[in-house]
Amino acid sequence: MAGVSGSGTSPVITDETTGLNKVHLKSPSGSSAEVYLHGAHLTSWKSNSGQEQIFVSKLAVFKPPKAIRGGVPVCFPQFGDMGPVKAQHGFARNTEFTVVNATADSVTLSLSPNEEQRQGHFPDHTLYVKITVGSDSLTEELEVVNGTSAETPLTFTSALHTYFRVSDISQTHVEGLSGLKYLDNMQNRQEGTDESQVISVNGEIDRIYVKAPDHLKIVDKKGGKVISIQKTNFPDAVVWNPWIDKAKGMADFGDEEYKEMICVEAALATSGPVELAPGKSWVGTQVLKSSKI
Repeated sequence: MAGVSGSGTSPVITDETTGLNKVHLKSPSGSSAEVYLHGAHLTSWKSNSGQEQIFVSKLAVFKPPKAIRGGVPVCFPQFGDMGPVKAQHGFARNTEFTVVNATADSVTLSLSPNEEQRQGHFPDHTLYVKITVGSDSLTEELEVVNGTSAETPLTFTSALHTYFRVSDISQTHVEGLSGLKYLDNMQNRQEGTDESQVISVNGEIDRIYVKAPDHLKIVDKKGGKVISIQKTNFPDAVVWNPWIDKAKGMADFGDEEYKEMICVEAALATSGPVELAPGKSWVGTQVLKSSKI
């Protein structure tokens, strides 16, 4: 992906409501996606039937540098507080990207952080985000390239903080995490083991599952659908739902919206960080697919 250059008419349009620049993608099968340049932030993925698969809060604030609440925030160069950046989840999700290549169904965006963002902690590097919409599928790829002029390795953690839209959280569960160790962010990352056959949500949950399988599923019984997640080079997985009290405490999240979403995040967190030598690159990918139960 590195080194790609743009061509043809610019695909960037300005959203009439938010005033921010974005790109609209559509596959021959009818699936579509919407990506804002602010944060290389995916805010919509609709399946062939036109059903929205991604949750964005109705109270989301589209005012940079604030991150958009929902969609797929790109956590880089750190996940949470797992790195030297003061801002939660790093700076990528708060920064404008540049479109370097686009087709009808795919876009590649790039970010080369400035000195202020690197804060002396990171060498010169570039982050590429490529999003491709297919038939009932969506692929998001991160590529990190440490500069050839860099004198030190680039050390980072990362995640694709995906908010999935579900019909009813009480009739939704996650498969593929049974028996795994996790760190509970609600208990100062105290370690636990999940003995449940499936992960159901009946209260606030914020867990980092360590060395999670590359294939996970979200089963939305009321919605009659399954979302499959195939991740590569993201060794961990995060499950998050704010539930009642935390939802009420977030200004950019509706009090009742916890019922309509679940985050299942492909993550490079406790199993990281990556140390990338000068001139080298790292690629992490997630492929999402929607199907009927």
